[in-house]
Amino acid sequence: MRRPDDCTLTPGQLAIIRREAERALREAGALGVFPTPVEDIMAVADVEEVKEDLLSPGLLAKICAGAEMAGGLLKRAVSKIIGLFHASAGLVYLDQSLIEVKKRFVRLHESAHGFLPWQRPLYAVVEDCDKSLDPDAADLFDREANVFASEVLFQLDAFRDVAESRAFEVWTPVRLAKQFNASIYASIRQYVSKNHRACAVVVLDMPALIEGDGFRANLRRVVQSPAFTETFGNDIWNASYYTPGDEIGRLIPLGKRKSSGKRNMVLVDRNGVRHECIAESFTQGHQVFVLVHSVKTLTATLFLISA
Repeated sequence: MRRPDDCTLTPGQLAIIRREAERALREAGALGVFPTPVEDIMAVADVEEVKEDLLSPGLLAKICAGAEMAGGLLKRAVSKIIGLFHASAGLVYLDQSLIEVKKRFVRLHESAHGFLPWQRPLYAVVEDCDKSLDPDAADLFDREANVFASEVLFQLDAFRDVAESRAFEVWTPVRLAKQFNASIYASIRQYVSKNHRACAVVVLDMPALIEGDGFRANLRRVVQSPAFTETFGNDIWNASYYTPGDEIGRLIPLGKRKSSGKRNMVLVDRNGVRHECIAESFTQGHQVFVLVHSVKTLTATLFLISA
């Protein structure tokens, strides 16, 4: 099932968060330092990580009970908790079983709750789960923290600028993920969302064998560049899943393959004009990413036609 895209901030909100992210980087002496020194960001946010596992028996109940006794508000997680910000104590707790790149993002997300001046006083304790750290979080409170974390992690436009000096291909954000010590998922999302080209990444769940179809890969979400959305709109990817019988499905790497290589396809824009596109895929074993970008405008038509 395609996840809704509720992550967009208004231009005014985004400008404020970017300004706060730049302030954090400057105060930490981290601007231009790769990968971003997360510990220094936490220091300027006046927060400190407690190394005890958040999931230790009784710890979460003890923290929340203390906050409630003091009359503070709690922001509860709606699924399994992976991070917590104790505002009055300035402490951050993590699920220590998370992989390291996920821990880095969670630390920055919790730091945002402490650094953004309008967020810190709101709650005594903030519980965060995968849903609140999801890029498509519906809650403005968490969207602001997610955008702050992303802007700090990718050093505002530094990731985009480095990527622009390299070939446009799915391997560029995959390789840059190591330089920025970020997840491949977050790096590909950053690559597309700030790209000046008309491009999109279709994110799929790993394919599952289905009798009759061969396999199905459910659509997880689509990330589009502003130029792609302006040209093609938001409704071009309307299937709930893909199989080997369609263009996107044929790009899914199978077996031990990580990529499909580049292939041609044609997309039709919102005015019925056909565009020659290049598509390629990559998988890290958790999701499949299909990167599509328009390279040439063709003739007008009303149909989506395979190359």
